[in-house]
Amino acid sequence: MPGVRPGMMDRMPGSDDARVVLVRHGETEWSVQHRHTGRTDVPLTATGTRQAAAAGRVLAGLKLRDPLVFVSPRARARRTAELAGSPGATIDPDLAEWDYGDYEGRTTPEIRTRDPGWTVWTGAIPGGESAAEVGARADRVLGRATAVLGERDVILIGHGHFSRALIARWLGFDVREGRRFALATAAVSVLGYEHEDATLWAHNLRPDHP
Repeated sequence: MPGVRPGMMDRMPGSDDARVVLVRHGETEWSVQHRHTGRTDVPLTATGTRQAAAAGRVLAGLKLRDPLVFVSPRARARRTAELAGSPGATIDPDLAEWDYGDYEGRTTPEIRTRDPGWTVWTGAIPGGESAAEVGARADRVLGRATAVLGERDVILIGHGHFSRALIARWLGFDVREGRRFALATAAVSVLGYEHEDATLWAHNLRPDHP
């Protein structure tokens, strides 16, 4: 979806009185270099701080109902939460990024020199988490979120791959299908329901920002 245009957020679709909103952290030096960033605490770049503030404008436009905000324990996510207007977000260890194990800090092309065709979604991760383990974490996060839906909306501020895993699991897919939901830094996605069916109301929302 292209960047948010003037007036677009006023027409944002609803979700049968329940929304789970995902926010990826702002840009870091490692995200620019496409290095897998799991446990490593890499700070936001200057662009990343502007992106995080811009994400706050997207969230404000959604007109969420008394949102309950959870954030990954990683500094880049916590700083994004602060800049996006949620300095008091509750830290949830389950929102941490995929543990890339021995592949921490490496790019996909580097990994493919040893494991041709590898992706985080389909390949093994030595010393890290399996897709099944990531899926179990995602299910726990979504279980806690759905427990309050109907009374409050929920915001989950975290990371790229794990947010995509959350989308896949919300929609009832295997976690590996997160590969189909590319997510830019500081982008926002909206999960909800249409009647009884879990749905993706909006994806990869970003205002125009420097």
